[in-house]
Amino acid sequence: MKKTKIIATIGPASCTVGIIKKLVHAGMNGVRINTAYGNVAQYQSVVETVRKVADIPIIIDLKGPEIRLKTSQKRLLCKGEVVEAGFNGEDGDGVVMSFNHNFYDTVSVGDVLLVDNGKIRLIVTEKSDGRLCLLVIVGGTIEDGKGVNLPNKRLAVSSLTDYDLEIVDFAKKFDVEYIALSFTRNACDVADLARLYDGGIIAKIENFEGVQNVDAILEVANGVMVARGDLGVEIEPEKVPLVQKSIIKRCNQRGKLVVTATEMLESMVHQPQPTRAEVSDVANAILDGSDTIMLSGETAIGRYPVESVEMMSRIANEIETAVQSKVEDISFVNISDTVSRAIYRICQSMPLDKVITLTKTGYTARMISRFKVSQPIIAVTPDIKVKKQLELTFGVQSVCLDYLSEKDTISFVANKLYASHLISDKETLLFTAGTRTTTRHASNSIEIHKMEELRKFLKK
Repeated sequence: MKKTKIIATIGPASCTVGIIKKLVHAGMNGVRINTAYGNVAQYQSVVETVRKVADIPIIIDLKGPEIRLKTSQKRLLCKGEVVEAGFNGEDGDGVVMSFNHNFYDTVSVGDVLLVDNGKIRLIVTEKSDGRLCLLVIVGGTIEDGKGVNLPNKRLAVSSLTDYDLEIVDFAKKFDVEYIALSFTRNACDVADLARLYDGGIIAKIENFEGVQNVDAILEVANGVMVARGDLGVEIEPEKVPLVQKSIIKRCNQRGKLVVTATEMLESMVHQPQPTRAEVSDVANAILDGSDTIMLSGETAIGRYPVESVEMMSRIANEIETAVQSKVEDISFVNISDTVSRAIYRICQSMPLDKVITLTKTGYTARMISRFKVSQPIIAVTPDIKVKKQLELTFGVQSVCLDYLSEKDTISFVANKLYASHLISDKETLLFTAGTRTTTRHASNSIEIHKMEELRKFLKK
């Protein structure tokens, strides 16, 4: 079983039932809907289509307070040219382009503006009457909707736009498993979303402030996405690899979901094979400890969406056998944390076939998963939403089963898993669960059984 999970962004190239079925078969474990494009009716169609096909999580990616270029037509900007820019859709009267957010008071003469992931570089040479004069340092073609970055500048805007609030309501209505919060700057941004939405929140780290505050963000978010596209523009690109490794390690230490994203197999938007550098990039994200790796344009608008997932699956199957735990044994956190450490050592020292955890919230499964044990982890939960959320956790196969009313929960679960052919007679199994406790994060028991022997007791 592939342990590394794959998220595919669904778009025009992949939104049909037939393609989504092929993506699942190729190894897709979750679906991302990017709300920077499309409309609510289209998002609803994707949600309904995915749920017809597979029992996998859906991630709604909020657009966030990103700066976008507004222009009535494409235009080539040449190096050395000076152009005038306005704000909030202003057009005409010498204004070549405008921006959807007014950051006039935020920038100063000499500041750099980066358009389209840094492909076009502009410098502010003058500010006057609410407009900017911009000198073209690196030219290129501008067009409506292209992203704009202001490195090391903080926009004085809410992390949730009016459009985002509409999408949050949509996510609640359709009981979506995760919302990805774009341009997360601090823990307060996550808390603002959490007051409106009680599902899983993935904080996208894609600016300098988010990197600086990642520890505080991890205290309140369910997981993090290392969104390397904007991150590589907001900070120096040569710093991104070490930032990626640092964030992943912090997530692993806490047992938090971590997704590595952006341009992983970018060349497969147009061609059926990735570059060797892209293969190495995916491999290194897995070796760093990512739970999940994500495809964006490759599956949303690319010519080879299914082949992209197949390639990512092939890389994962080859590489993940070499993944090792980077979790440090620092101090006591809670009972489940301690028990997960014990399970890790047991998995190293005896021939176990599978680890089975009974978990209400998914916490214990994530705490075991962070150690990257070689054995498959079966997480049994009574909550269907938790079941689907766990589909993005490294090495975890999740099962929804209501065991809460049973006296002997481990025997009940063993019977059900055996009947479903998820475990077999010859396997040696480790079970962990919380017994005689109502405390959160308190899986306090470990049982190890040969299933063949355990079944004799189950028959009595």
